[in-house]
Amino acid sequence: MIQRPSHINALEKALNRTPVASLLGPRQCGKTTLARIFEKKFNATFFDLESSQDLQRLQNPELSLGALEGLVIIDEIQEKPELFKTLRVLVDKPDRRTKFLILGSASPHIIKNASETLAGRTEFIELSGFNFIETDKSNIQDLWLRGGYPLSYLAGSTEKSISWREAFIRTFLERDIPQLGFKIPAAAMRRFWTMLAHYHGQTLNASEIGRSLGVTDKTIRTYLDILTGTFMMRQLQPWYENLSKRQVKAPKIYFRDSGLLHHLLTITDMHNLLGHPKLGASWEGFAMEQTIQILKPGEVYYWATYSGAELDLLFLKEGKKYGIEFKFNEAPKLTKSMRIACEDLKLKHLWIVYPGEHSYPVEKNISVLPLSHITDIA
Repeated sequence: MIQRPSHINALEKALNRTPVASLLGPRQCGKTTLARIFEKKFNATFFDLESSQDLQRLQNPELSLGALEGLVIIDEIQEKPELFKTLRVLVDKPDRRTKFLILGSASPHIIKNASETLAGRTEFIELSGFNFIETDKSNIQDLWLRGGYPLSYLAGSTEKSISWREAFIRTFLERDIPQLGFKIPAAAMRRFWTMLAHYHGQTLNASEIGRSLGVTDKTIRTYLDILTGTFMMRQLQPWYENLSKRQVKAPKIYFRDSGLLHHLLTITDMHNLLGHPKLGASWEGFAMEQTIQILKPGEVYYWATYSGAELDLLFLKEGKKYGIEFKFNEAPKLTKSMRIACEDLKLKHLWIVYPGEHSYPVEKNISVLPLSHITDIA
């Protein structure tokens, strides 16, 4: 089993600080595996809300949970969102003897009233698929091709990995989305999701996608918000500066897992990937997600102007702005766009992240950095 010490440490700290720790992330990303570690370590009481037996145990949740002591773990909390009110009542009691670890496969804004009900009482921790620190730097290419979902990445063969991803997509569309209360035909959502694969790394044009699918802009945004709220897609928001230049204000859209992107693009192996038109966009999205997972920079943005200048990723640290460009190139070069971004945004430093092996400076505040050395930024 691949160890995930950074997430275990983050959960332990959260449970020390707050009465409720919320571990959120997509299905099948390893949340339950982490929770089982805590169950053994703290002799916790475990409830799986996809189990009819456990649902029966929680017919009167305030009475059942209120009688417990120590750590209580509730898996798939989105199956019973009314439990959030019960948890608020229990953690507000002065004689409280329990702490809660809750697991969910949807973000708080998808689980209605979740964040409002437990405001000030919970700390949210997001778990994604594997990153290359958890797997092996020498296997970055496999991680990129198959994605970070444990059962896809660890599959015994390419065929098994592909089969798992197809089953995951079908289950997600046919079961998970309806269970969250969205009445959208699975076939329609799959067509939309497949179309998004061809827009991966581009700014959102809801009108264009809507015309292709024969639906309204509003419907497209609703579909995209669902995929974003279930951790399938990332809508990277634009950064605005008070400049005379016209700046792009639409979000850029990315698949959060490269394996799912490749499956919907029918990319099966590295030979297919290296010859595919979306090669550069695939690398950009994969490297970006790895960077965000590993560095945890907080709020992240992109920046672009209508005159052609752009920056793939912008983040703030200690009040200063930093930028990252992702290039699938063995010898990335400094471009005019990079110089403009540094000058207009007054970046403290700009890194050009690429799939090579060597780090080196390009100019005073611009350097080339291998993805495998991304922790050097920290």
